[in-house]
Amino acid sequence: MFNKVMIGIDEHEGGRDAIALARQLVSDDGELSLAYVHGGFPLVGRGSNADFEAGERDRAETLLSSAAAGSGIETTRCIGSTSVGRGLHELAEANGADLLVIGSTRRGLLGRVLVGDDTRHALDGAPCAVAVAPAGYAQHPTPFTEIGVAYNGSVESKHALQVARALAADRHAKVSAFEAVTLPDCMYVPDYMYTGIGVAIPVTPDADVDAARARIEDLRDVEAHAAFGDPAEELAVYSASLDLLVVGSRDFGPIGRLMHGSTTHRLARLARCPLLVLTRAARAGDTVSPNHDDRHALAAGA
Repeated sequence: MFNKVMIGIDEHEGGRDAIALARQLVSDDGELSLAYVHGGFPLVGRGSNADFEAGERDRAETLLSSAAAGSGIETTRCIGSTSVGRGLHELAEANGADLLVIGSTRRGLLGRVLVGDDTRHALDGAPCAVAVAPAGYAQHPTPFTEIGVAYNGSVESKHALQVARALAADRHAKVSAFEAVTLPDCMYVPDYMYTGIGVAIPVTPDADVDAARARIEDLRDVEAHAAFGDPAEELAVYSASLDLLVVGSRDFGPIGRLMHGSTTHRLARLARCPLLVLTRAARAGDTVSPNHDDRHALAAGA
């Protein structure tokens, strides 16, 4: 499925989790490579000079050599950058990677505020698809028997379904899809929604959930799921029954993320299975092979 897979490693367990997930996603004749982003640029409180930058690169190469010896992956790449996400993006683009695999963040909320979130930065603006391995995945990697899709009828979700079908065909796995139903952006209470003109309308999310489930059932060969609630939280619950969750990213940009929030960012922390995020760049350079039986996907407009 993915032919050139780059694995972002760190000095913690996240690198091992990412390696385990990459082995599940790479095609039989695909190439795996290890990537590490070191400082090598001015850092607050540490200064920067030629000796410092050389030391950072030496430390990176030592870490990569150790990871290569332990994993059997011979190709390694490192780069200096002030941002782990930016460095990984530059390496992925320079080497034509079609998938970047990373481990999930282990920092708490305070840590994310103070020192940033490498996982979030790696997701933002990535030049290819990004897969996120949950914490501890290396200890219990499982074959893909059910692949789920976050689906809402958008172009992004249709592409996610197409990719999920291709992955499932390779692995003889089942495909399911889930839609989270939410209320319009207006004031509401559990039993009534107010229109703003003084008229209270009964809120009936059950009917919307049934309609969402019916839309997915119309896709055929896809097990349908739907629920009412916050998309990230409902998708996280759904992910507990999956071996992989595939989502499309709208890639709003910084202002859009501030205004709309990011279901993808939250899922990277909440998902209970590996997460495959198909960025806008991944859709533009789609590597899904037409050799798979995708007649149903085409009929569904994927």
